[in-house]
Amino acid sequence: METPSVKLKYLTTALAAVLCVAGPGAGVAQDAAPPAQKVTAATPPPKLIVMISVDQFSADLFAQYRGHFTGGLARLASGVVFPSGYQAHGATETCPGHSTILTGNHPAHTGIIANNYFDLAAAREDKRLYCAEDETVPGTSSGSGKYAPSVDHLLVPTLGDLMKARDPNAQVVSVAGKDRAAIMMGGRKADELVWLAPTGLTSYRGTALSPTATQAGTAIAAAIAQPRKGLPLPADCADQDIAIPVGDRVVGNGRLARDGGDFRRFLASPEADGAVLAAGAALRQARRLGEGSTTDLLILGLSATDYVGHGFGTEGTEMCLQIMGLDRELGDFFARLDATGIDYAVALTADHGGHDIPERNRQNGWPAATRVDTAINPDAIAKSVAEKLGLPEPLLYSDGPFGDMYLAKSLTAAQRKAAMAEFIARFRAFPQVEAVVTGEELAARPISKEAPDNWSMLDKLRASYNAQRSGDFIVVLKPRVTPIADTSRYVATHGSVWDYDRRVPMLFWRKGLAGFEQTNAVMTVDILPTLASLIGLTVDASKIDGRCIDLISGPESSCR
Repeated sequence: METPSVKLKYLTTALAAVLCVAGPGAGVAQDAAPPAQKVTAATPPPKLIVMISVDQFSADLFAQYRGHFTGGLARLASGVVFPSGYQAHGATETCPGHSTILTGNHPAHTGIIANNYFDLAAAREDKRLYCAEDETVPGTSSGSGKYAPSVDHLLVPTLGDLMKARDPNAQVVSVAGKDRAAIMMGGRKADELVWLAPTGLTSYRGTALSPTATQAGTAIAAAIAQPRKGLPLPADCADQDIAIPVGDRVVGNGRLARDGGDFRRFLASPEADGAVLAAGAALRQARRLGEGSTTDLLILGLSATDYVGHGFGTEGTEMCLQIMGLDRELGDFFARLDATGIDYAVALTADHGGHDIPERNRQNGWPAATRVDTAINPDAIAKSVAEKLGLPEPLLYSDGPFGDMYLAKSLTAAQRKAAMAEFIARFRAFPQVEAVVTGEELAARPISKEAPDNWSMLDKLRASYNAQRSGDFIVVLKPRVTPIADTSRYVATHGSVWDYDRRVPMLFWRKGLAGFEQTNAVMTVDILPTLASLIGLTVDASKIDGRCIDLISGPESSCR
């Protein structure tokens, strides 16, 4: 795409103070780096792994904009490209997706089955649990947003945890726009783990930020406090400039302007990704990641694409500006990292995909796209069932019109059987419902070992099913049914079993690594064993769902 006259260089302007402790590559001999050699199976491991997740960066978005990238995404697209990566499971939400990327396991094994799930045996009154919280902390509640962030619900180790177990000197830093992204990829042993907040950066309760993270947070807070004018629209975004009425709003022609102090709008812009990248670059520099005797890991969770997708949809000028800004921000970040002379490798993927708003889909060749019928209201349905069967309330717990549904634990076996039959019949009767599947059906199935593009609906749901945490039954909506009726805040979302939510790009790059493209389906659970092999880290294949992907073109293999 054409470069706009005013670049969105948040990484090197609005947040420049974060990186002014020292210049690019401070402490590294700039003339000492040997010329790039072709990467072979005998090439020593890189000194730094950079793992990047772009929230809601679907395979569709990657394909749509790929020919227009000129910055960091262009570099990655010249490397080893798997355009048909899959978040193979059915619950395509942020927390489950991030839990697969650096654990090598499906949500069935990570235990992160959804952003929110219910534990009816929880000691607190609020039985809904946030995926990344410690619900045992007194006074907390996921419903109110007053929760204590925690990694406790993650049941398996991350790549960083395994690296630290092999060599305690290995450093792991995780920085993200969302707490659940930083936590699910960072694991239990990260040396620093921070995410964006209205105050700049924050971490676990009671955790003091390092001086560098504090300085970065101060610079980010100052950027948030400043208003932002609408961004200039590049010529190649012009065809996206179409106003789409959605409820009492209009989307599709925005320029991502915001008032000073508007943290929500800050998150939905390239500014937020620039802030994460700037903080990551500063922490790498301060900790000298990649400069020691072992391999270090820098994790970056870029969340702005997801906020833009929710707030405006996956098309329109808003998304065009965001993807172009992301490309430039990544380019700035890689340029700074190049200047250090460090041998680093990058992997980039997404936690899930996403689909556009039905109002625009109907204009663009998909007339069946629609919003969910408000009659698919689990609370109202449960009240009706309770009255019919004479059962106590609350009878059913859910987080919306689709996904996991939990029956009250107080029911007798006979009451449970009657209630289950009634619920299944009622949900299946809705024209917008594709299927209703019981937990018993899923528990009886093995997790598929087939290629993810051939998975049945039950295969997808099984990969998200954990007997201790999943619902008694799962409701699946038909394709292109957006489960948002009230558009006052969000207009689009994800989370379905359909491929527009499952398919994500998987990109790998290292200087000297010959690029190639493989269009066959791979999975995000393959990333951990692939990176582990790259750095010579032994992983017990019986404890993960993924497999190592060979990144070397030709007869040699990077899978050791």
